[in-house]
Amino acid sequence: MTLEPLLQAPLVVQIHAFGAMAALPLGAVQLIAPKGNLQHKILGAAWVLIMAAVGISSFFMQHPTAPGDPFWMRFSPIHIFTLLTAYALLHGGWMLVRGGPRLRFHSRPFIGLFIGGLIVAGLLAFLPGRIMHQVMVGG
Repeated sequence: MTLEPLLQAPLVVQIHAFGAMAALPLGAVQLIAPKGNLQHKILGAAWVLIMAAVGISSFFMQHPTAPGDPFWMRFSPIHIFTLLTAYALLHGGWMLVRGGPRLRFHSRPFIGLFIGGLIVAGLLAFLPGRIMHQVMVGG
């Protein structure tokens, strides 16, 4: 294992990868730690900000296209997680802002984002041909 391929990658890839690496353990703590206290609120806010950075950075990680190709061809199928990230953050945040009986539902989109956006998408990032695969196998 070597971080060299990641350190040689464009800055946006580094922001995306290191953000996801930070969000994974932070999200796990949020899932198992007590809820509703100040620590939960602070760590939750930090997790949302980190996941927003991960999601935004993914929009700038595009495939090169030929002139005249449609805009959507710049994105790979894994970019569906970018849209799911935006939805989960907005929906979970909306449930928090609305409060009241909706407050208990704010965890659903965040848990979905943790599983889909960090676990599933994270595993896909280790497929051959991707930078994280190079990190794991050493080049």
